[in-house]
Amino acid sequence: MNRENICPIVKKKETSANSITNMAIELINAGEVKKLNALWIEATGCSGNIISLLNAKDPDMVYLLREMINLRFNNSIMATEGENAFEIFLDTLSTDFILIVDGAVSKRDNGFFTVVANNKGKRITAMEAIKMAAERAKYVLAVGTCASHGGISAARPNPSESISLDKFLAREVIKLPGCPCHPDWLIGTIAHLLVKGIPDLDNLGRPIMFYGITIHDHCPRRSYFDKGIFAGKLGEETCMFKLGCRGPVTKTDCPNRKWNEYVNWPIGNNTPCIGCAQAYFPDGMEPFVRY
Repeated sequence: MNRENICPIVKKKETSANSITNMAIELINAGEVKKLNALWIEATGCSGNIISLLNAKDPDMVYLLREMINLRFNNSIMATEGENAFEIFLDTLSTDFILIVDGAVSKRDNGFFTVVANNKGKRITAMEAIKMAAERAKYVLAVGTCASHGGISAARPNPSESISLDKFLAREVIKLPGCPCHPDWLIGTIAHLLVKGIPDLDNLGRPIMFYGITIHDHCPRRSYFDKGIFAGKLGEETCMFKLGCRGPVTKTDCPNRKWNEYVNWPIGNNTPCIGCAQAYFPDGMEPFVRY
């Protein structure tokens, strides 16, 4: 697709997403914006969103951690361990902080399907830690499809009785679905929170600047769809709608932003979109490939 021929609405969305991050960087460097503390709880999921964030590029994760937020707690990447780590969690509750949750909330057996810490001989469940932090957090972000909509963790038969974050909490939750969430969607949202507060959200609580247009709207294979030229098997470089592509119902900017440092994305690699950012993923998106 010729970049000059992209819909002006898409171009405006891309510009706003990039400009808000650049604005945050400028204001942080000038000392006009204060860093916020952040607590990241990895609940019932695969930890894929923190791994995705490690691949952030512009800005990268080092910049995020040094200049934009103080990541006080994260199950995977913090150096402190055990009770000392959870003490940092508890100390942060009395400050201004963002709560980031990665993974669904497991309610089975009072939440003991997902234990995130031990403190003074007591096991702390993700459910308990999320409730504790959400009551005091300035903002709450659901990162990834499991936290946003239940996702794979809540898929049938759902033995852990997992639910999305907003179904568990009685407060506003900013949702950043994706399996995993793209680093830019998270960093761009944090930048907006630092500079302008909560971004414009759609009716599902997703930032419109990242989730306002479907993949189908600006897919580079859209011209094949319009001409009725459809792939009959994987590997053909025409429209994969008849192979089960979920691009027409999935709202993200993957075609323009791409993944792995903006190199490629599923359709660019000749596989259909499986709708991983959709509210009904995975149960409502199956089968992922059909003939």
